[in-house]
Amino acid sequence: MDEKYDVIVLGTGLKECILSAVMCQAEGKKVLHLDRNNYYGGASASLTPLKNVYEHFGKTCKDLEEFGRGRDWNVDLIPKFLMANGRLMKLLNRTGVERYLDLKSVDSNYVYKAGRIHKIPATEDEALASGLMGLFEKRRFKQFLSYVDQYEVDREKTHKNYDCTKKTMKECYDLFGLDDNTAGYTGHGLALYLDDNYIGNPCLETILRVKLYGQSLAINRNSPYTYPLYGLGELAQGFARLSAIYGGTYMLNTPCEIIRENGKAVKVKAGDKTFHCDMVICDPSYAPDFVRKSEKVVVAICILDHPIADTKDVASVQIIIPPKQARPYKKDYDEGEKRKDIYVTCVGSVHMVTPKDKGFYLATVTTVVEFGDHEKELELGIKLLGNIKEKFVKVYDLYEPTDDGTSSQVFISKSYDATSNFETTYEDALEIYRRATGKREFDFSKVSNPSAEEVL
Repeated sequence: MDEKYDVIVLGTGLKECILSAVMCQAEGKKVLHLDRNNYYGGASASLTPLKNVYEHFGKTCKDLEEFGRGRDWNVDLIPKFLMANGRLMKLLNRTGVERYLDLKSVDSNYVYKAGRIHKIPATEDEALASGLMGLFEKRRFKQFLSYVDQYEVDREKTHKNYDCTKKTMKECYDLFGLDDNTAGYTGHGLALYLDDNYIGNPCLETILRVKLYGQSLAINRNSPYTYPLYGLGELAQGFARLSAIYGGTYMLNTPCEIIRENGKAVKVKAGDKTFHCDMVICDPSYAPDFVRKSEKVVVAICILDHPIADTKDVASVQIIIPPKQARPYKKDYDEGEKRKDIYVTCVGSVHMVTPKDKGFYLATVTTVVEFGDHEKELELGIKLLGNIKEKFVKVYDLYEPTDDGTSSQVFISKSYDATSNFETTYEDALEIYRRATGKREFDFSKVSNPSAEEVL
């Protein structure tokens, strides 16, 4: 095994595996990739068999026979879907990793309003029948969507004399005469914001987010989301496989320690071996003295023996509960009002994460922790699930690096946030690549699209 590497990557989370693959494939670097765990995925892993889920959450492993074969369970630690036309999907295609995966669309997308869930319209007929807004509001909303659909950043003609880099989203809503309910549905159901902070920002980002939703919906038809068979851990493993094909060396189940000299990373101690390097890329758990806490997230992973009610018994679904819809039901919070979305997701045997023909589903409810009683913050989402066979709850801190890594040559990723998709995951990986290489975008100029023989 080589003693000197260009890059040593610590942790096999999705971001780290993306960067490992890109550094090998696109940059031609010699990469050593280490993980203290005996499985791929880190914080973005899919745990299997089922008894490992019980161990991970510190629960007593009871008789699991009723749940079928343990290895037929693939339980995601973070609940996210891929946008069908999002940047991560495009990266999967560009690198060839998509060929390692079986991707299947998510059936439906709902938003919670006034005590009920409403399907986010996927067709014109659904839009006309939707209870999310009245008839006249639908006409105004259609005008807004028409503007978004034709908008192109580089074609000033499509801007209609409206400067989206200066006008706020509040001003944009007012321009089209959209009421607060429609604004909430747009910001949280289509633009997929976690909170309402975007309202005072320039409207360009929101317009591009809504446009991405529409483009993704056009690909999948019923929802904008895609999900890999066997769970999200397959994404990290796919990029790890690409890295290995282009020369990356992998060692799992290996304790790791970064060694610095004069403030700069020069080597990594891995078990009883020491490897020299030019830079280190790692998740926050490998550099605890160089990160800070940003916020907390609470996740409840639930095993159901039925689909979620009022979703037409679809096999997979997301439900978004905007904070304004949660507030009327949270009057007993002493600390204030809920300001972050609550997300509910559900997948099952169709996506190969639960045993076939057993009727089980995996549902997750998650939100940013804002108050002392974190499980109470999930209460509204938990109620939507109905009867729960088993529940695993975990609160975890989110971390971010204290510096950009350019001086120390230790580039640390952020923890996975509470958003419902992987767009911010891609952005963080890209930002690390920018700082590590000085390039603006992932550079595949020297790489041809890999052939089937290379990636299979």
